[in-house]
Parts: sequence; C-alpha cells; structure tokens
Amino acid sequence: MLATKKYQFWFCTGSQDLYGDECLAHVAEHSRIIVEELNKSGNLPFEVVLKPTLITNELIRRTFNEANMDETCAGVITWMHTFSPAKSWILGLQEYRKPLLHLHTQFNREIPYDTIDMDFMNENQSAHGDREYGHIFSRLRMERKVVAGYWADEAVQKEIASWMRTAVGVIESSHIRVMRVADNMRNVAVTEGDKVEAQIQFGWEVDAYPVNEIAEAVAAVSQSDVNALTDEYYATYQILTEGRDAAEFRRHVEVQAAIEIGFERFLEEKNYQAIVTHFGDLGALKQLPGLAIQRLMQKGYGFGAEGDWKTAAMVRLMKIMTGGMKDAKGTSFMEDYTYNLVPGKEGILQAHMLEVCPTIADGPISIKVQPLSMGDREDPARLVFTAKEGPAIATSLVDLGNRFRLIINNVDCKKTEKPMPKLPVATAFWTPQPNLKTGTEAWILAGGAHHTAFSYDLTAEQMGDWADAMGIEAVYIDQDTTIRQLKNELRWNSVAYRK
Repeated sequence: MLATKKYQFWFCTGSQDLYGDECLAHVAEHSRIIVEELNKSGNLPFEVVLKPTLITNELIRRTFNEANMDETCAGVITWMHTFSPAKSWILGLQEYRKPLLHLHTQFNREIPYDTIDMDFMNENQSAHGDREYGHIFSRLRMERKVVAGYWADEAVQKEIASWMRTAVGVIESSHIRVMRVADNMRNVAVTEGDKVEAQIQFGWEVDAYPVNEIAEAVAAVSQSDVNALTDEYYATYQILTEGRDAAEFRRHVEVQAAIEIGFERFLEEKNYQAIVTHFGDLGALKQLPGLAIQRLMQKGYGFGAEGDWKTAAMVRLMKIMTGGMKDAKGTSFMEDYTYNLVPGKEGILQAHMLEVCPTIADGPISIKVQPLSMGDREDPARLVFTAKEGPAIATSLVDLGNRFRLIINNVDCKKTEKPMPKLPVATAFWTPQPNLKTGTEAWILAGGAHHTAFSYDLTAEQMGDWADAMGIEAVYIDQDTTIRQLKNELRWNSVAYRK
C-alpha cells in the first residue's frame, strides 16, 4: 500500500513589540491554546505545530526558510493576533515555497462589552493586522488560502482540514513519478501532452519503459506467490464462472495475480507511484492488465489507460489527498462511455474496458473472465461492480499547448434504472451539474477529455485550490454554470493565463 509522510503544519502568529512584553505573553498563550484545541478537535487530518511569535524580519525569514527545509512540514498557517507591519514579512514570503493558509480569526469570540478598553483593543486587533498582512500578499501577487471565522467553530476547522489535504497534494505532487508502459494510443489527441512542461509545472516525472521489461518482472513471479494471491482473490470476491470450466477460469485469474505482483514489484523497485498501459502494445503479457490494475489503484497507485499519463498522475494525486479520510467513498480512473437521454433520467454511463478502482464499489464485487476485442490476448479477468450513489467530482487535466487547464465538474452519482447483465465491467452512472445538456456542452467547450480522475471524497474547491497553488487555470462546471458565462470565462482565462 502506497503511503505518504506523516506531515505537520506550522502555526505562526504575527505581532510586534509596540505594546510590551505582557501583550506578547498573551499573544503566545492565546496561540498555544488555539493550537492545542485544534489538535484536540478531531477535525484536522494532520498535526498543527506551534512556532514562536513572529515579530521581526529576521525571525520571519528564518522561520519560513526552516519550513522550506523541513520535509515533514506541508504548509504554514499564519494569523496576525495584533498589528504586524506587513513589510516585515516581505523577504520571508518571497523565499517561502510551500502552501500557506491565512487564518483570519481572533482569540475571543465576542466583544467584552463591559470591560473593553484600549489595552484590549491594541492587543486584539486581528481585524486590523490581518488586513495589513493580506495586502502584502496581493501586492506580491502570491497565492494563498484565506479562511475567515472563529477558530473554535467546527465549520472553520473543517475548512482548515480541507486545505490541509490540498496542501499535502501540492507537496506530494513533486514526488509523483509515472511509469509509461509503451506509448500513447495512436492518433489520440487528449492523452498527449508536454511532459517537460508537466515536470516544470507540477514536479511530475513521466518515464517510458518497454513493455517486455515489465513483462519479465511478471514472468519472474513464483507460482507459490501467484497461488497465494489468487487464494486471496477467491476469499475476497464473488467468483462468477458463468459456465466456464472452474480450473480454466482460475488459470485466467492467476495471470492477473502474476501481473499485480510483478507490476507492483517493478513499481516499488523503480520508485513509481502511477502507471499507464495501452492495449495496443502488450508484448509478452498474456492478458491486458485488468484486475491487477484495479487492485493497484486500490493500493494507492494512479492509473491512466491508453498511455494517459496526465490522468494517471491526477488519480495518484487525488488518492494522496484522500489518504486516511474517515468513511471515504473512493477515488478512481474513469471514462465517459454512453448517454441515457430519456427526459428526467439523463446521465452518463461511466466505465472502462477493465480498469475501475474497487474503492468506489457499492455492494458485492465479482470476478469475471470475459473476452476482450482489444489487445489480441486471452480473456482477461476483471472486477465487476456498480459504484456508490452521492455527490462527487470528475476532473480532467488538459494540455492546451501554451498552458494546462484543470476542468472540475460536480456530478451526482446514481444507480441505473435497470441491471446490465451482459456488461462485464465495473460501472458508474452520473448526471453532471447543472444538468446533462449544459454540463456536457460546458465540458466540451472547455476541452475536457473522455478520461477523468474521479472522487467522492474531494471537493471542487480543494481541486481548484490545488490548481491555484500550481499556477494553472481551473474551470468549474457546477450548479451555477451557464454556457454564456462559461464562454466569457474561457475568453478571459485565455488572456489571464497566456504564456
């Protein structure tokens, strides 16, 4: 199972020495209480670490550079308790390279009407200090997340928690390495892209390997290891032989077990976190990787079909961002297939030839062995299930030639009206917001791909924050979208993001 570091977030409070040592002591104590209560709340996925109050240019600069160098620090939360002159922050901010959240809050919830005096006013002036601090960000044209509200409110804490997951996605993005088995599907535009620019923009390394090099790793898997994993499959999933000879069925499943073990060992040895395959170049592999890829995705690896390295990296990124999330419903590679255009029942049937992650499954998961017209190999084994219901997002990262664009569509997942007994693949069915007609028109106008990185557990805001941190364009398609507004937005963005 792929895992990420045990990250922390630093809490840095801004002040100055104008109001004396007693005031600074109160500032430090208030900050300590806030950090302690945030960590006790149970709402944050990562630990918050208190840092000394920042009151000088030198201390601010040193703290931010220490944050840059600390591999466990995934970001900094800043708060101006009193008035902190913003010019003191310029050098530190200019040298800082990680995500930053500006928490606009104050220690006390309510104005102490009966006792308030000028000492209290001077000490508790976040409304003043955070505006001064916010101005310098705008002046420096620096990206940051702003969360306003009372620090003890659950809603504010959950906003911080949401940003933390995005921040970890930003940090981990530079560690994503995608292994391409063979190349992109011939003559397909949307799976192509500038790999050098992707490494500059996102930190992704995208490398190609001859398919037979990884096929050798598969062939080297021992029969005992294959048997053990196949036994695990049989104990975990429903086995639907559907009239096939039981021994012959198992032999097909064993091929996928060998692929899973061989692929995973190869990925671990070479330090890759995402993989792409292509049915047009399978070399010595006996089957198109199906069940094996589904299991690898479940373990946290990213995947893209037909050489789609951008989607593979995005699936890995989104799995990082949802890591350890309580009651997670799942994240997967997905593909648009066919429509239901019956009025009132509109939607898009989602699937792929084989490779949909079982984390999104609702109910039983079955193993089937069925012929596949693509790939010219023996019948591959695959996991078959239907996806959960509920709100989700579908994202598509596209290369427009002069820039990247992330398209983010809120979708509503539901069950199909009837079962599909002859369709031997995992499926989802959703209606894009605001509705099928507007949602699909907007997706096409924005240049969205037929492959998506899909998740029940992330929000459009989180993915948009990631895009902002990466300096790329984000296009939202949701309940508020109209085609007129979207067209204008795309025109404006073509100027704002021009390179």
